[in-house]
Formats: sequence, C-alpha cells, structure tokens
Amino acid sequence: MINLNPSAMAMVPFVSVQDMMKIVNSIGPRQMMREICAYIEADFARWPLFDKTPRIATHSEEGVIELMPTSDGEYYGFKYVNGHPSNMARGFQTVTAFGVLARVSNGYPVLFSEMTVLTALRTAATSAMAAKYLGPKGARTMALIGNGAQCEFQALAFQEIVGITAVRLYDVDAQATHKAAKNLENSGLDVMICNTAEAAVTGADIITTCTADKQNATVLTDNMVGSGVHINAIGGDCPGKTELHRDILLRSDIFVEYQPQTRIEGEIQALDPDYPVTELWQVITGQLPGRSSDRQITLFDSVGFATEDFSALRYVRDQLERTGHHIDLDLLADPDDPRDLFGMVNRAKGVL
Repeated sequence: MINLNPSAMAMVPFVSVQDMMKIVNSIGPRQMMREICAYIEADFARWPLFDKTPRIATHSEEGVIELMPTSDGEYYGFKYVNGHPSNMARGFQTVTAFGVLARVSNGYPVLFSEMTVLTALRTAATSAMAAKYLGPKGARTMALIGNGAQCEFQALAFQEIVGITAVRLYDVDAQATHKAAKNLENSGLDVMICNTAEAAVTGADIITTCTADKQNATVLTDNMVGSGVHINAIGGDCPGKTELHRDILLRSDIFVEYQPQTRIEGEIQALDPDYPVTELWQVITGQLPGRSSDRQITLFDSVGFATEDFSALRYVRDQLERTGHHIDLDLLADPDDPRDLFGMVNRAKGVL
C-alpha cells in the first residue's frame, strides 16, 4: 500500500497572500524592504553569474502576461506576472503575480509564493537601492506622480533606505492621492497633496513616476525637470508605454537594469537603439560612475528584472524559519521507485 503520510512526501513551502501579509507585519514593511534591498544589491554585485533574458511576454489589447526567469547556477527562479491597466475599472488588480524558486541540482522547487505583495516590496526596494547610488546627496523630498498600488511602498522604502522626509503626491485621480495620503499619515513623513504634477515636482530632489495607463504619455515635460534631480521612472514598463518627454532623456545620464529588456519596454524606447546607457550593476560594482556632480540629472529607467524577483524569493525563503508563516504543499509526485509513477497512482486507488 502506498504511504500517504504527508511527512514522507515531497512537500514544498507555500507562502499564500495571507502568509505574506503576516510576514510583512511580523518583520515590518520598512525593515523588510531594507532587507530585500540588501539581497537585491548582493545579487547585482554578482551579476555576471546569472542567466539573463528579457522577460517572455504575451501582449494583448487588454494587457500583458509575462514570465521572468533567471538562475545563478545554484537556484532557478521565475515569476508569473500580468499587467492589465484596465483591470482597476473592473474591480481587479492591475498587477498580480506568483513565483517559484527551485534547486538547479535536481530541479525540485523549494518555494512557491504569492508575488503580488512581494513585487510591490521588491520594486520599491530596487528603486531605493538605485537612488542610494544615483540620487543627490542629502535628498529629503520626493515627488510621487501616480499614487496607485505602488505609491506607499515607494514612499516608505525611500524613507527607510534613502532618508526621504517629505513626499509630494499627485495623481489624475484625486481619490488615489487621498488614499495614499491617508495610508501615510502615521509614517512620520511630511505628506503634501498637490493639484498638478508641476506643483509636485517643485522643490523635489527625487521624482518618481508610476502611472498605469498603457500608452506613450508625457507625465513629465522637459521644463519640469531642473538640474541635480534624480528621476525614478518605474511606470514605463512595456512596449508602447512611456512617461517622460524625450528631451528629458537627452539631458539625463540613464541607468537601466538589463539593456536588452529596457530597450524594448523602458523610457529608452524613445531613443536610438545604440543610445548609450549604463547598467546599474556596473555602478554597484564600481566599474562605472553613478552620480558625479551636483547638477547632473540621473534617470533610473526601471522596468523590473528577473534577478530582483530571484532576490526577493531568496529573502522570503530565508524568513520562513524566522516567521513560520507558510504551509507545506503536496506539490511533487514522489514515488518510492522513481521509475514507477503509474504504480504509485494505481496503488492509490485503494486508499484515496
């Protein structure tokens, strides 16, 4: 008779949405983003070890569904993620995701996790990590243009990792701005609601753009960007979707995660294919300079890359013993005789 004792089966840790929320609240969102940032930075520092490919995307009129795979030779990870801007009007999330981390040596998964919440955390952590290297020294004020699901994560990550003390909020949807302001009211940040994008960027050291419409838009015009600022552009993240006027790019030193992907999906879609940009890992490892003058405009053209998800999954796996917030899934068929999968199924008739 087949042994159906769960302890004898190949169980895989599973982090549900509820589990992830428990992990976040157990550790604290600021601390968690700071710790995820350290994992991402460590993986960027060993960038050449990773298998890298632009995400595998299936586009439709409604949105996009993507797979984002990578491996460091020891572990393999991927994320399934969608991006459907019209979902909000229909009562659905714009972005949902889940991810898997597996051991390369035998191909067995070691973690299966929700990644809707985790993607928000790792995106904000990555933005703040880039700003550590690219932002002006002593930056204290950030403009947040686009106050949807990512907004509060960005504000708290920049507060924790960069030292931002004030945020200036603007969204074409005033309800989104008031939502963000309410969520941040006990954060310790000085929160200002602005009626225009121009008002939001006035006096800002860092400008974050994070809008959802799937179109070539002009969220920032050239006259809105003064010298010395850092632009954290995270809303232009698929073909045909940008946020910045082309002239801003021509005035900026541009930094990206992975050129082959960003040239398809990022703000640099608007530039010639050979326009020079710097990959962020080169700055982190000291191979190329980041910010070099007070008047320099730096632009992080971020579209999100698979290594960041890999880092976030590694981090979550390392927290499971610390927090205990997960369940074990009977996900893998594991017969006593690896050659006798049919026999395992056949013998189960008498016990299931």
